[in-house]
Amino acid sequence: MYGELLLDHFINPRNVGIIKDADGIGSIGDPGCGDYLCIYIKVQDNRLVDVKFQVYGCPAAIATSSILTEMAKGKTLEEGLKITDADVAAAIGGLPEIKLHCSNLGASALHEAIRNYQTRMKAGG
Repeated sequence: MYGELLLDHFINPRNVGIIKDADGIGSIGDPGCGDYLCIYIKVQDNRLVDVKFQVYGCPAAIATSSILTEMAKGKTLEEGLKITDADVAAAIGGLPEIKLHCSNLGASALHEAIRNYQTRMKAGG
């Protein structure tokens, strides 16, 4: 059902945790009744220099969140906003049809974290 890369990111997720002084935070989902993801970003010179996550969900949600952080690190904010659900699913090696919704969490939460950062900067930090 799951590919080797997905299983690796599920068993050994990368970038798990909280950035205490995060520049932006984005969350999506409902922890009470399903998958939930929170993304923390650190920005320097318009680049995502650190991306961490906390997730509550199935193996696919954990793995796609993990690979998303690897995809986003080092990208400019604009490049981060261009990461799509399809990009995440493709990067993890594909997902079974029934699990495609799990890949949707990462891109949306990342976009929310970037917008949160941009709003904070417009407001003066």
